[in-house]
Amino acid sequence: MNTTAPATGSSPPLLRISALRKTFGGLTAVNDLGFSVAAGEIVGLLGPNGSGKTTVMNLISGALSPDAGEIVLAGHPIAGKAPHKVAHAGVARTFQLVRVLGEMNAVENVIAGLAFSRRPLWGAEAASRARELLARVGLARHARTLAGDLTYIDQKRLELARALALSPQLLLLDEWLAGLNPSELLEGIALVRSLKEEGVTIVLVEHVMDAVHSLCDRCVVMNAGAKIAEGTPATVLADPEVVRAYLGDAGA
Repeated sequence: MNTTAPATGSSPPLLRISALRKTFGGLTAVNDLGFSVAAGEIVGLLGPNGSGKTTVMNLISGALSPDAGEIVLAGHPIAGKAPHKVAHAGVARTFQLVRVLGEMNAVENVIAGLAFSRRPLWGAEAASRARELLARVGLARHARTLAGDLTYIDQKRLELARALALSPQLLLLDEWLAGLNPSELLEGIALVRSLKEEGVTIVLVEHVMDAVHSLCDRCVVMNAGAKIAEGTPATVLADPEVVRAYLGDAGA
């Protein structure tokens, strides 16, 4: 079923996606997708590799334009808008492959994000806010370290700080917890949870099931571009169709 399920609670959803479709040549990457996200929720976007999850993140963030369908943020249509306009509307993201400005230090990377926020900051005010955001993600002591010299987990922290510089209503995390060792994973889960406690609404693409169970209020599961399940992590991950999507049909 690919209809839009209501977000939890009685207030209008912060994010509403309906009948979303994106094709690349003969490949339908996103097929009539619908779901919604309430303010303050963490919703996991799950599915096997190639199921269309990152394409959905690209459509929400403006990196791609849909062929059909609606994306509505806080009551305002954003589908097909340029990425900077989507960012100004209140959407920030991290990427599956970390993207930092390697020849700039950590403070300068975050200042670059602040320059594109809805309320841009410059000069000493920007530098001060950048240091606050670095401290928020655990990078205070690396403020003057070149981004290219940071460890993998610290580059991920830096990318998150730069996303938070946009003061987003909606934060998109594309496999932000992937590739972390067990202790780093626990730190990462705690950091993401703390963002929710501060009121940030999050959609995350994730394959680390410990993180999904720990963080997600609800999950939307995709396969071959379509939604195949939606509900709590425990419910969707026990769904036979979801199990087949991830593991294949044992009877085949």
